[in-house]
Amino acid sequence: MTSADAISGSENTLAADLVDRLAPGMLVLADRGFSGFPLWSRAVATGADLLWRAKPAMQPRVTKILSDGSFLAQLRPSGNAGRKAEPLPIRIVEYTIDDGRANDETYRLFTTILDPDDVSAIDLAAAYTQRWEIESAFDELKVHQRGPRTVLRSKSPELVLQEIWGHLCCHYAIRTLMWEAADQGRVDPDRVSFTAALRIARRSISLARDFSPSRH
Repeated sequence: MTSADAISGSENTLAADLVDRLAPGMLVLADRGFSGFPLWSRAVATGADLLWRAKPAMQPRVTKILSDGSFLAQLRPSGNAGRKAEPLPIRIVEYTIDDGRANDETYRLFTTILDPDDVSAIDLAAAYTQRWEIESAFDELKVHQRGPRTVLRSKSPELVLQEIWGHLCCHYAIRTLMWEAADQGRVDPDRVSFTAALRIARRSISLARDFSPSRH
């Protein structure tokens, strides 16, 4: 793959190249944008275990309800190709999230781990919830910290890299303060608001401008 391919290629195109590097013993989690049959079957062939969120349009035929409330099903490609293709066995986990905020969405996961005695539906849902935290981190960096329409100002590759590192160090510092506050308050760090911490940090820096460095 060339650098031009990496810049112009879609996520799904790049994922197809990455899938071939999977191996038995791995657990691979992915968002619903990647859950089409071609990429799924290609990933299954590597022997890795998969746990991917499913697209709403994907409705495999359920064959059995398991003891933990999950389902065994058969996944086929859509359209006429599905009539001739060999179905792939999958397990479906459906759940909702109740964290005090309004959210009536049902989440649906496909996995190659078919036996609930190996991993329960609750543990699989919890694992996918942990995966989603990286998406929250991207949102913190790109939308709240940097600004939704703010672009990098540097004019050379070296300075762009420096600017990116600056954003990452800033994010790490704010997250460290959040962890320390949560530790002192004996609460889960996930319950601390990044946007609130960012506002406090910015306000503290703004107030500090009024003091001479020699007075500290």
